[in-house]
Amino acid sequence: MTDLSAYLLAAGAGALGGAMNALAGGGTFATLPALIALGLPANIANATSNVALLPGAGASAWTYRGELGPVAGMSVRLLAALTFVFGLVGSLLLVLTPTETFDLLIPWLLLFAFVVMVFGKPAADWLHARVTIGRPTLLAAQALLGIYGGYFGGGVGLITTAVYGLLANIRPRELFAIRTTMLAVANLAAAFVFIGFAMVWWWACLPMLLGAILGGWLGALLGRRLSHRLVRIWTLLVTGTTTVVFFIRAYGG
Repeated sequence: MTDLSAYLLAAGAGALGGAMNALAGGGTFATLPALIALGLPANIANATSNVALLPGAGASAWTYRGELGPVAGMSVRLLAALTFVFGLVGSLLLVLTPTETFDLLIPWLLLFAFVVMVFGKPAADWLHARVTIGRPTLLAAQALLGIYGGYFGGGVGLITTAVYGLLANIRPRELFAIRTTMLAVANLAAAFVFIGFAMVWWWACLPMLLGAILGGWLGALLGRRLSHRLVRIWTLLVTGTTTVVFFIRAYGG
């Protein structure tokens, strides 16, 4: 289907996905099902979604640039370089391996994110009262996030929020800038690989890309005005919904 309705569906899903990534992550939850509904194979839909969301992620990161700063004493450049390298690794894994097995793991990763978000503050307080999280742990976590972001990316913003809330004791609203920046870097790394291996269907990607730019910009503007409480509620709703949907997708028969 390549008529006007297909283009509008792709653009609308891109706008929603871009806004979701700017606010709490989970933009793939909007874009991937839309692309599959348009007839794209799952791996092609995943690659196309990644490239389409890249400009929106970049627009969000640019909007939040004034809030960027070191995370737990580590520079943004170091985290970005690590994310880019391991984003390349993850995207190459997608090219070289079938997606079915990893699809079965995705709901469990999202469930982990949801549980950590629900119990994030008490768990972080308990953890930091007993141990000190060192640089190697945070760097290893960022490397794994880069691989996940390059390979699939579904809910990577949500998982980033959960992991950094636990390891670095940072609230969701304070993660907007670094999360959107790392998402953009991982998407950029994957885009080189996916475009190079001709895994992007441009007739669906381009309208989705334009929608994602608008959605990412508007979502970032809205996010800068939201309270910590509203961001937490939104994050939990998106995480919970995404988890249920991906469990149904993977195990619903």
